[in-house]
Formats: sequence, structure tokens, C-alpha cells
Amino acid sequence: MTSNSYTIFVVDDDDWYRKLLVYTLELNPDFNVKAFEDGASLLEGIKKEKPQVLTLDYRLPDTNGEELLKKVLSVSPNTKVIVISDQSEIETAVNLLKIGAFDYITKTKDIKERLHNVIRHIRERSDLEDRIEELQTEVQEKYDFQNSIIGQSEPLKRVFHLIKKATTTNISVIINGETGTGKEVVAKAIHYNSNRKDNAFVAVNMSAIPKELAESELFGHEKGAFTGAASRHIGKFEQAKGGTLFLDEMGEMDKTLQAKILRALQEKEIVRVGGKENIKIDCRIVAATHRDLLSEVKEGNFREDLYFRLFGLTIELPPLRERGKDILLLAKHFISSFCKENGMPAKKLSSEASKKLMGYGYPGNIRELKSVVELAVVMSEGDTITDNDISFGTKDIVAEFSGEEMTLKEYNQRIVKHYLKTYDDDIKLVAQKLDIGQSTIYRMLKEM
Repeated sequence: MTSNSYTIFVVDDDDWYRKLLVYTLELNPDFNVKAFEDGASLLEGIKKEKPQVLTLDYRLPDTNGEELLKKVLSVSPNTKVIVISDQSEIETAVNLLKIGAFDYITKTKDIKERLHNVIRHIRERSDLEDRIEELQTEVQEKYDFQNSIIGQSEPLKRVFHLIKKATTTNISVIINGETGTGKEVVAKAIHYNSNRKDNAFVAVNMSAIPKELAESELFGHEKGAFTGAASRHIGKFEQAKGGTLFLDEMGEMDKTLQAKILRALQEKEIVRVGGKENIKIDCRIVAATHRDLLSEVKEGNFREDLYFRLFGLTIELPPLRERGKDILLLAKHFISSFCKENGMPAKKLSSEASKKLMGYGYPGNIRELKSVVELAVVMSEGDTITDNDISFGTKDIVAEFSGEEMTLKEYNQRIVKHYLKTYDDDIKLVAQKLDIGQSTIYRMLKEM
């Protein structure tokens, strides 16, 4: 037997047919096959060893197939049971599937091939389930507070306290913070430590969706609902079934869409664009914004009823400039990660480089720090990053460009790309920072 040996039990009172099944299965050297002629001997065998697969003849001399199946699954719930039946017993086999059998095979000429196919399917499914379980464990470890949110400052400790509160219930959460402070990381930490962790986390950045596509993106659409709708599209609310829907930059939505989201939250149902069916939804809402939503309500930009519908636990994320030595902790983490990802030897910060990092204001917050230190790693020589390797802001970027011959169009494209990276592809915010129209950015992206 190999290390991948699969234990398979065969139970059949027909001596000739039992030997046929054993012979067929033993053609695969990975299979460790054991045969039984009645239910009593099978149950004794299962008490000593739990097989991965059992082929079960429904008609046994000492027991009812249905009762035997129940006893097998109670003793060995992970065993996959394949029912072997005559054509006349198909209805009975279907009932056994409802009880918990994995599949059934009729006694026909091609049973050898069908039996091997079913077992191959069982093994592939088992491998997939094991991998999914591994990934879920990895994700949960990744989004453990201390692993996913790096820092020891007092402002961050308050954030940890609120995240822990948010994981114990399904209360709505609003995350406030400047761009780049890690709002989505906090939302994932809440989701993957809550009772919804085994279902989807779906994120959507409202500022990055063109106004005319926002409703379809959130609620989905039916085929033919509008020009270009060639097939049905499932929206974010449906994708997040049983999980969490993270609405980033919630304050950027127009009033019409706000009204539709309010109805969805109140009624717990949606209607796809171009559809008539009311579709029930079940997802927790975590909203994020860099705006003061209450001020937006007072100014008439955000619906008061939606605000109070969303209002629950508010988590204020501190800007990086208020987190003290967290800057160095994050910088060292980003340096280490970047070196590992790129197969580079480990690098450290000089004392002058550390002072330079601590003395900057980081308008782009954590995202900007990450870009700065990754560039510093590339620019540095040897195993130490010096203060000369560190450059901040657009002025330094433009200075870097000055050594290259580029057209004005190429300069503009480079600057837009820099701003999009700094502000996490938030096109509306970049347009405000550069004082240009969003359509200009879309056009430049298309040209690039």
C-alpha cells in the first residue's frame, strides 16, 4: 500500500458479486479493500477501522439497508457510502441518498468503470474540502487582529477593543478614517472573526463605480435589462449571502442609490435591474467612509434615514501621523515582506532613515508608507536602507522624472498613475486632488 492508501469496505451477501467488486477495486494499487458478507460483520469491522468508502448492497440477509446505513454513518460519519442496487430498487436507493448515502450505482455491465469514477470523484472532493479547510484556517490566522493590523499605539489599542466588540454580534459597523488608514483590513478582521466567517466577504468601492453602473453592481441585472446586458448578473448583495458586504466610501453615493439601499436594508430583499422577482438577502453591512456622515446629513448630501439605518458601532481609525512608533513597526513589516516576495536578502533601517520616516506626515497614510519603503528597498545598496534612499511625495517623483525625456502626455500619465496608487484607485478622490474631471482620468487610463 502507498502512503495515499484508501481503505474501502465492500459488503454484499452474493459471494460471486462480492469477489467481482473486490477484484475491480484492487486493480488500483492505492486501494486497501476489505470484504464483508453481512451487516453484523461490517459493523464489527467499522468499530476497528473507519474506511473512506463503503459499497453497500441494499439487500442483506441479516439487516435492512436503510437501518444499516444509519448505523454506519452514526459510527463513521465521514465514510462515503455508495449504494449498489438493482434497477428495480432505484426508488429505494434515492431514499438512501436522502438519508446520507453519497451515490448509488445500479448492477449493470459498466459497473466497473462507474465504480472507479465515483470513487475518483469522492477523492477529488475530499482533497478539495481539505484544501478549503486549510485556506479558511490560513485566512482566519491572517485576519487575527495582531497579525493583520500591526501596531502597539494607544489609538490602535482602542481600535482593537472596538473590533472585538463588533465580532460578537451582527451590529452594523461604520468605519471612519482617512484614505489609506486600512478600513478594508479592519472590515476583514471583523468578518473573519465573526460567526459569518465561513461565508463570503464582498467588498465594493462606491467611489470607483460609475454612477450609471452602481445599481447593477449592487443589485444585479437580468439579461436584456439594458444595452449590453447579454446575460444575468448577480449583484454584490446576493454574492454576500450569509456573509459580509463591505461598502467602502459609502458617502460617495447619490441620493437615488441611497434610497434603494435603504429599502434593501429595511425589507431585507432586492430586485435585480430589469427583474420583477423579490430576492431575499442575508448579509451584514460594514460601511466605511473618509467623510463625516453626520455632517453630510446636515448638509443634505446623505439621507438621514439611511444614516440611522446604518448607524451602529463606529470605529474611528487614527491617521498614521498619530500612531507614533507604529510607523517603524509597519515600515519594518513592509520591508521584510517585500524582500521575501522578491527573493531579496533582508534589509534594515539606519537610524537616520528611521528618523526621516518618523518625521513625515503621510497624507496617504499606511498605503503611502508601504510605497515609500518598497521604493527605498529597491533604491538601497547593501543590507541597510539610508535616509538618502527614502523619498516622499509627488515632488520627489517629479524630480525622479526629470532625468528622463518624456512628452507632456507621458508626464501627466505618470503623475496620474502615482496618485491612483497612493489613493488606492479612488478615482473621485484623485480627480479632486489633481483638480481634473473623473472622465479625464478614465480617458487617460484607457489610453495607457
